[in-house]
Amino acid sequence: MSAVAPGSKGKVLLAYSGGLDTSCILVWLIEQGYEVLAYMANVGQEEDFEAAREKALKVGATKVFIEDLRRELVEELVIPTIQANAVYETVYLLGTSVARPVIARSQVAIAQREGCTHVSHGCTGKGNDQVRFELAYYALDPKLQVIAPWRIPEFYKRFPGRNALLEYAAEKSIPVSQTPSKPWSTDENLFHISYEAGILEDPNVTPPKDMWKLTVDPEEAPNTPERITITFKAGKPVRVTNEADGTDVTDPLDLFLYLNTVARRNGVGRIDIVENRFIGIKSRGCYETPGGTVLRAAHIDLEGLVLDREIRAYRDEHITPVFGKIMYNGLYFSPEGDLITKMVPLTQTNVNGSVRVKLYK
Repeated sequence: MSAVAPGSKGKVLLAYSGGLDTSCILVWLIEQGYEVLAYMANVGQEEDFEAAREKALKVGATKVFIEDLRRELVEELVIPTIQANAVYETVYLLGTSVARPVIARSQVAIAQREGCTHVSHGCTGKGNDQVRFELAYYALDPKLQVIAPWRIPEFYKRFPGRNALLEYAAEKSIPVSQTPSKPWSTDENLFHISYEAGILEDPNVTPPKDMWKLTVDPEEAPNTPERITITFKAGKPVRVTNEADGTDVTDPLDLFLYLNTVARRNGVGRIDIVENRFIGIKSRGCYETPGGTVLRAAHIDLEGLVLDREIRAYRDEHITPVFGKIMYNGLYFSPEGDLITKMVPLTQTNVNGSVRVKLYK
């Protein structure tokens, strides 16, 4: 087959992770005749962003954009989710779901600014993220075309597994990390980390101890409790103090990062569940949500003291479950998503006060 001139099919902004999949997708898109720009969102994951930038440029990206979205994530998505006490199927704290709107919004804004004709992502055809990203793209700019390689037969038939991707990487001189592939997949942001697929697809398999990345094993956590105080104003956390060392944090981003720190070292925030995905299949997920677990528990306790009975009953029946479902299903930018997010603050006017929390395993 004759080569297609790069850029002849348009300009694509690819959501890029620096890993094997999206690096191969980047090169494959160039092969298909697209000019490819790479985009990375810093949502608090542990990542060498500069190394990823260099890699993207090395394999053919014409530009690389790295956007720090951590503050947006905390202030616009995480805190309202806590205010709503939102969960999915009574237990999942929506850690992956809440990050997708800010990531997609920034990607669309850059695509518009750079005159891109397409956006692309590396989500598989079995997961929720393909739906979350694409619904956001279409809501924010219906004119942008979406390329989802893992749903394109030409792509997934060419790359039926990791070995095929590794062979392609060697052929195209794509640098590949020498870190051995773990038998599960992960997604991380400052709210949580998720683990799924691989060996975890068997519900009878206990997650190995070395899988958990963020939190101390509760069996090995300190035997001495750690005490903090969280102060809320209109349902938003505005201060965290540590009674032992005098730490006092008020900035929303720093506050949340600090809650992550103290919860992690005390073994707080692990769950292992099976959930119903939006696309119609069941999926096992193991999650660590340290700071979010503490914050939600404190918020619920404060509401018990200060929230009007009827407002709480209405919110719990009509807002909390709907908010969780909207976030999980990727409908944040829908009309109903806009409505429900505007309703949440109306329930929080009197949620003011301080909660003393004891962190113990």
